[in-house]
Amino acid sequence: MKQRENRKSCYIKVWITLGMAVMLVLALYGASSYMLDYSLGYPKEERMTAEHWKNRTRNECPWTTAWMDSIYRNHCVKDTFLTMPSGYKAHAIFLYAPKATANTAVVVHGYKVRAEGMLHIAYLYNHDLGYNVLLPDLYGHGQSEGDHIQMGWQDRWDVIRWAEVANDVFRASRYSSTKQVIHGISMGAATTMAVSGEKTPDYVEMFVEDCGYTSVWDEFAGQLKEEFGLPSFPLMNTTSLLCRLRYGWSFSEARQIEQVKKSTKPMLFIHGDKDAFVPYSMLRPLFDAKTKGRKAIFIAKGSVHAIAYRDHHKEYTARVKAFLNAAE
Repeated sequence: MKQRENRKSCYIKVWITLGMAVMLVLALYGASSYMLDYSLGYPKEERMTAEHWKNRTRNECPWTTAWMDSIYRNHCVKDTFLTMPSGYKAHAIFLYAPKATANTAVVVHGYKVRAEGMLHIAYLYNHDLGYNVLLPDLYGHGQSEGDHIQMGWQDRWDVIRWAEVANDVFRASRYSSTKQVIHGISMGAATTMAVSGEKTPDYVEMFVEDCGYTSVWDEFAGQLKEEFGLPSFPLMNTTSLLCRLRYGWSFSEARQIEQVKKSTKPMLFIHGDKDAFVPYSMLRPLFDAKTKGRKAIFIAKGSVHAIAYRDHHKEYTARVKAFLNAAE
């Protein structure tokens, strides 16, 4: 009788343990699914309009207003669509330089922004430096198709494709190819660094990254602690795994710093020293990681996340110009 009671008690403990394990797995799955949707979900109906970003640029960078009004009034801004190798329909806007030139900038926007949200950087290149400019909408942003945000990782292949489009659009009869710089801010900077570690055509000559993160894992782990007060383990691990199952890539593989280590072409690193969203502390490891090819650094004093140009637009422009001209 006693053995039967002990066996029954043992069974109960096993079932309780199994039940708790199942509950833990379900809780982790639910939390991971929430985190993935929270961080990467971006329904089309939530996307800010082009007019929102144009007006924001006018308000934050008023020196661009006359130029912006002129290029839209004179229909200088063109739309282009293409189907990416992965099968989705992508969109970009572009405008020619005031005078024919091979110099071209591909300007890449950040998290939940869109092409028009980078018109202030287009102003720098087109108005101040006389460049052709192409501004893509990344996957899941603006007028491009897509059901989630790729954090600049899978986006690297699309930006390389957009560089090819820019080369086809902007090379005039006198040029065999363009001379391109890829310039990104925030997630766009992470995209730019991800591109830099891949084999790129010769016409892609330089990169400018402004406040990009060392890796998707580092950025999300920091935000998880900042916003929810949670440690990275185990939620980051399970969410990263879920991301791989749903979208084919994981947080742990999306390491921009490893791409920078492989980069051989010149790169300018920019970061505001008061940035807490993509911490300023990420700048030095990224800069130090680049051991091949020319590099330069610009620390925007007093600037928080992604507003270095707004705060220091004259010095920002001068630093970019000097970096570009050093290659000539």
